[in-house]
Amino acid sequence: MENQTRSIVIIGGGIIGCTTAYYLSRHPSYSPGTTSITILEASVNGVAQGASGKAGGLVAKWAYPRELVDISYPEHVKLAEEHNGSERWGWRFVSCGSWEGHGEDLGDSGSGVGKGGKKKGLEKTLGLENSPTTRREIGLPDDLLWVKENLTTSYSPMSGPDGSAQVHPYLFTTSMLELATEKGVQLISGTATSIEREGRRVTGVTYRESKGSGNVTTIPATHVILSAGAWSPSLVPSLPISATRAHSVTIRPENTASITPYVLFTEIQLPSSASKKRPRIVTPEIYARPDGEVYACGPGDDSRLPENVDEVVVDKDACQSIREHVASISRDLRDGEVQKQQACFLPAVSVGDGPIIGEAGKIAQGLYIATGHTCWGICNAPGTAKALAELLFEGQIRSGNLKRLSPSKFL
Repeated sequence: MENQTRSIVIIGGGIIGCTTAYYLSRHPSYSPGTTSITILEASVNGVAQGASGKAGGLVAKWAYPRELVDISYPEHVKLAEEHNGSERWGWRFVSCGSWEGHGEDLGDSGSGVGKGGKKKGLEKTLGLENSPTTRREIGLPDDLLWVKENLTTSYSPMSGPDGSAQVHPYLFTTSMLELATEKGVQLISGTATSIEREGRRVTGVTYRESKGSGNVTTIPATHVILSAGAWSPSLVPSLPISATRAHSVTIRPENTASITPYVLFTEIQLPSSASKKRPRIVTPEIYARPDGEVYACGPGDDSRLPENVDEVVVDKDACQSIREHVASISRDLRDGEVQKQQACFLPAVSVGDGPIIGEAGKIAQGLYIATGHTCWGICNAPGTAKALAELLFEGQIRSGNLKRLSPSKFL
């Protein structure tokens, strides 16, 4: 297999596609003389325009599925050490905890209701328990000063000091692309319209140019990796992938030095108001980043998936609610400037635990699937990419047992 000529086309320039390109280009069997690698990205704005650029960026040993995390987490550490990830993509270990408490009354603007339909939890938080009310008794760390102590009911660490880390997802994704292109990987701007086959084997990918004339072209391929996230079923309709829209905001506090490195999974009881007669619970996630920026996201919704990532609609009301919710427990966030209001779609496997990783031989030889990573795509990208590189170049996954995630279990 080492001397085989390969033309590899990766559909999707998100965190999975770009990281896979990196690992393929670093595999010992890779040679630009015998192997070509092309990433096909639908957005006219480049890679990482969906969830890969708009996620929180949490990397955790306690994430799921366990067998994939066990590969991914040490790979994240290795990548950061090898490529100066702390400077290049904001890599750092971070304290992560569950925060429970009360929010201050900010008026009626934070309704918590957007236009996306039924709200969905993103299934990342852990259960919380009530605690006494002094800082030491409630477990609130001495350096976590950007949430109000008097509003805190309890704080519980979710992992040890080396069990949680973070990256800036857009910077990580674009860095993987840059490092891959150094080894000869090419990026094409176009929307894949079909995966071509002859008999039982893939032969290419047909796409429509995203820029310019919009011409339709076919790239020859011996291997196709489908990593288009929530859009993957548009090319393989039998994939059991559903899409959840998630909103987020980024806030720049006036005093960024006060924002110590914590990721908080909150449970905030908001007071009753004129429109809400009873107190209600909201659960935003809050991520402090190395540059002082703070990222916050709310629940997901079942809004319709558009045809292209560039057509994702941002519900300003949902973003405003997130801002109000986190501002209700933090003066720093209340006084900070909202810099981004954004939305993305998370892909999830609708018939069981995912993601789906491996060769889809039942559909076509040479077709590989890598999608359904839910909110853990950033965390699990290196493990997915390493496994695919092993599978494609060596014929089997050597770094772990991912049989439970094989396409044969879902298709």
